[in-house]
Amino acid sequence: MATIKVKQTKSRIGCPEDQKRALDALGLRKMNRVVEHKDTPAIRGIIRKVHHLVTVVE
Repeated sequence: MATIKVKQTKSRIGCPEDQKRALDALGLRKMNRVVEHKDTPAIRGIIRKVHHLVTVVE
């Protein structure tokens, strides 16, 4: 299965609580951190929820 790399590019300060939980679910706790996940529909849905805070490095 393919993998996808996600990088947090903007701060979580001032975001709603559900978006903070989505970042936590992705494993992004600090700015400019990169995490790698399997490319599944569930992960894509989480990324879509916080697309304005992260970038996808493929």
